Amino acid sequence: MKKSIKAGAACILALAAAIVPALSGCGKAADSALTPVTLNEVAHSIFYAPQYAAIELGFFKEEGIDLTLVNGGGADKVMTALISGDADIGFMGSEASIYTYAQGAGDYAVNFAQLTQRAGNFLVSREPDDQFSWDKLKGCKVLGGRAGGMPQMVFEFILKKNGIDPRTDLTIDQSISFGLTAAAFTSDDADYTVEFEPYATGLELEGSGYVVASLGTDSGYVPYTAYSARKSYVETHPELIQRFTNALQKGIDYVNSHSAEEIAKTIQPQFKETPLENITAIVNRYQSQDTWKQDLIFEKDSFELLQNILEEAGELEARVPYEKLVTTEFAGKAAGAYQ
Repeated sequence: MKKSIKAGAACILALAAAIVPALSGCGKAADSALTPVTLNEVAHSIFYAPQYAAIELGFFKEEGIDLTLVNGGGADKVMTALISGDADIGFMGSEASIYTYAQGAGDYAVNFAQLTQRAGNFLVSREPDDQFSWDKLKGCKVLGGRAGGMPQMVFEFILKKNGIDPRTDLTIDQSISFGLTAAAFTSDDADYTVEFEPYATGLELEGSGYVVASLGTDSGYVPYTAYSARKSYVETHPELIQRFTNALQKGIDYVNSHSAEEIAKTIQPQFKETPLENITAIVNRYQSQDTWKQDLIFEKDSFELLQNILEEAGELEARVPYEKLVTTEFAGKAAGAYQ
């Protein structure tokens, strides 16, 4: 498995070197008074409510930023866009920055703000199960995530915590692309699937599945997603990174001080095809498991825990230095100013 991840990281660097810049954002003309910034996100999910609250409440514009949001569809694709220069800032699991640094990238990604502190996915079963326990997965087939990605590694982390060997005690299908597992589950023979929102709730509403466990609750606190930019970009645009982080902190403060109903109404324009009551239920689900941090500071202990998870998954040959891949300067100033 180590070879596959190393190959994946090498592929990211190769693609980044060859890619032709072609942004797929909303195509709006930038306000001449604002600084244009392209943010490439790993997925468009209610899991990232503070970011969307910051957008909809105008916090980025208050900080002088004209934001273009691009859905990268996976951490590997986000990192490719970031390293190639197609994105100014990437939002993804920080494991991607570790892989890229380990492959020797000179202008590697530096993490400057951590948004989520718990996993955002859920285990969905074919049938409701109020007495679910993880040992019920033994002998079952589960639709999982990409090898080396945070969803899959956190899933395996939980299995091991419960005395289950991910390789011998069950079958994990990792062949389905990110974001397509929910659709596949409706016609697949799998017993369970690991899903983000709104897919988990969508399966429940269809009567095709039932949430039986929260990976965020059962894994404990983990640094699941963070914002990063190329080292050179951070060094040449420190004021812009600070303003971007300030806007995010305002979004964090908002979701941590408002009800699920209020948050759902605020971010609904980002999820026009999802009924308001569904958004509210999903936000409430994430609030109840303490998903979002109070600040955006990416602590060293969290980074070391992430490396522990990567090592346990067999995806990390040598640990990388926290001081190289993380800066707390911007998040620290934002927390001090807006809390």
